[in-house]
Amino acid sequence: MSEARPEVPAVSPASGPGPDPVQPPDELAVKPILTPKQAKRANQTIKGMVISVLLTVAAVIPVVLLNPGSKPETYHRDIDVPGVARQAEPAAGYLPVVPEVPGGWSSNYARWNAGGTAKVPAWEAGYLTADGHHIALVQTNKANPTWLAQATGEAPVTGQRRIGGADWELRDRGTGDKSLVLEEAGYTIVLKGAAELAEFDTLGAAVADALDDK
Repeated sequence: MSEARPEVPAVSPASGPGPDPVQPPDELAVKPILTPKQAKRANQTIKGMVISVLLTVAAVIPVVLLNPGSKPETYHRDIDVPGVARQAEPAAGYLPVVPEVPGGWSSNYARWNAGGTAKVPAWEAGYLTADGHHIALVQTNKANPTWLAQATGEAPVTGQRRIGGADWELRDRGTGDKSLVLEEAGYTIVLKGAAELAEFDTLGAAVADALDDK
């Protein structure tokens, strides 16, 4: 009697146990190489950017140098106020007031303002005191309450000062600019700035004297 033997499946060498197949090594990163034409275009782009920046700087520098606000002497130049006042007389219809300021003082602007949207034409001049404080002078014969409030920075009336034989109204917020307002001979004159009151008194007296001489 023969004994039955179980069949043993054949195992192919490829599917049998053994080490994992060796994986191919990672490909090395290849640095791109520019062609001569590409390198030339890249260099031209960089040069163009540099030239563009230099041209921009060259265009800006003259503007900065020619801008009056960028020069220290703008704040200390001495304008011919009487000469500008005579030029403004035909447009104003009167000779604008030109106070005689003491030594050490100067003027950094003088002009006729046709009025703009406010429709209040006015003579404007700026004065620098000996200590370097600025006081703006404005004169008009067409003032109104709205214009006056704007000209004095909406500051409240805080008192009155007798200067040069005239009564000036003081408007002061307590900080920043203060103003002196004079109503005289049909004109409204405003002095405004952050100077000391003693300096306002000096300019106010000079204004009053100039009005008396007319």
